Amino acid sequence: MEQKIQEMAETYKLLADKTRLSIIALLQEQELCVCDITDIIGMSQPNASQHLRKLKAAGLLNEKKKGQWVYYSLNPDAEAYVQCVYPYLPSMKDKIAGLKNCCGPKEEA
Repeated sequence: MEQKIQEMAETYKLLADKTRLSIIALLQEQELCVCDITDIIGMSQPNASQHLRKLKAAGLLNEKKKGQWVYYSLNPDAEAYVQCVYPYLPSMKDKIAGLKNCCGPKEEA
């Protein structure tokens, strides 16, 4: 029981960061590559990659390589206590609509 509470506390701490919560909100709309995320959020690629690495390590994200690009998506198997936050996140559709598609057309792996 203590281990589960500790895990939940660590995950909620991870989501308490504005940037990581913004990334989750973006990925709720669709899968994105790092350059799309950096374009929308306005941060460097190394900084975005650090946030993505932490979210993936916590089991919140999946990654898929398509050609030379790595795309991130929400892990549908993430814990229910995490997924219950998603419906309360604001829509990011307008921000995604303005993407420049820096990774080129998405190709199936």
